[in-house]
Amino acid sequence: GFLAITSQLHQVNSDLLGWWLCERQLPSGGLNGRPEKLPDVCYSWWVLASLKIIGRLHWIDREKLRSFILACQDEETGGFADRPGDM
Repeated sequence: GFLAITSQLHQVNSDLLGWWLCERQLPSGGLNGRPEKLPDVCYSWWVLASLKIIGRLHWIDREKLRSFILACQDEETGGFADRPGDM
């Protein structure tokens, strides 16, 4: 976000960064913050926002991510858990 706000996105290799961010998507559709970790809604938000900022949002399976996020929704009390089943 900072690099975008300060017009400094040219300082990063957007393709390489986009690749690393896309590698955060797991078979469940959710995104993690680093290798070997579980996906969660919070990291999904930050990775998704970063992909949007660098123009690589189309590199992930957005439908699978949507399904993951909706599976985290607590339909009884509202809000979202970090991952499905953690209500």
